[in-house]
Amino acid sequence: MATFTTTQTPEPIPLELAESGRARRRGLLGRTGIEGALLLTPASSVHTFGMRFAIDVAYLDGKARVRAVRTMRPGRVGLPRPWVRSVLEAEAGALEGWGVRRGVRLTIRADGAALEDR
Repeated sequence: MATFTTTQTPEPIPLELAESGRARRRGLLGRTGIEGALLLTPASSVHTFGMRFAIDVAYLDGKARVRAVRTMRPGRVGLPRPWVRSVLEAEAGALEGWGVRRGVRLTIRADGAALEDR
């Protein structure tokens, strides 16, 4: 299982990884919510067509630093961002509670190792 932390999260946040093309295309479509967050990688934009709930979207560079955070209602398209390597999605309001904001660097761990070590 993967997790992520920030300097403001006392406990690791559960993280689903969408690394294949199929997993990235499916994303959160058809779900009614998510526990934790979903990391789409590589990805530089998202859409919310077919979504049942609003989501927070954090755009991450190659060092997992948050470059921008947006809240998207269902039926929207996010602009592609060429400097983005990954996109983090969570239920609307969750990212703020976890301290995910512009400039923050996420520590992402999967299978006991930092994501950049895999």
